[in-house]
Amino acid sequence: MGIQLRCRCGKLQGEVDATRVKARAICYCKDCQAFARFLKAEDRVLDASGGTEVEAALPAAVRLTGGLEHLACMSLSPKGIYRWYASCCDTPVGNTPRNPKASYVGLVRTCFAASPEELDRQLGRSHITANTGSAHGPTKTTPVATLVAVAKIGTMLIKARLDGGYRDNPFFDANGAPVRTVRVLTREERAAVTP
Repeated sequence: MGIQLRCRCGKLQGEVDATRVKARAICYCKDCQAFARFLKAEDRVLDASGGTEVEAALPAAVRLTGGLEHLACMSLSPKGIYRWYASCCDTPVGNTPRNPKASYVGLVRTCFAASPEELDRQLGRSHITANTGSAHGPTKTTPVATLVAVAKIGTMLIKARLDGGYRDNPFFDANGAPVRTVRVLTREERAAVTP
């Protein structure tokens, strides 16, 4: 079953296979907060405590079908993860490791053209919380659910590595290079968006 992926202005479009989403999380890390600030999207992306909803999936779950020229990539530092977004309207899409063999994408909730109820129906309502030490307000911790989610994601990564499924990745080309030139923020640019 697919969930429509669409940027805010509708130029970048695609679909996500809901059966390949392995966990749902609210991440409170400073880097996710900085990414939202970089896009000037805090009000659309962050909750009241500074959390970003992320759906953990295989990159193979994502099919980008339109507006690919608007897909862009940045990194907060020379060794940081890749953060993908739609340059047409600064909608965050997702986060990937630098190494495509680590077959993971954390899709940011705001790139889905689905209501919260529809996402709950297709993906389940359960959310884990991560990096709560950087939250701006009270948050619940989910240690048991987090362990279960880490196990599911770890199994997904190992399976994709062993069966070669990591190669099916819309964010990297056949040689393992990102499909877009990565903009790495300078120290000054990073300081300006880091809480």
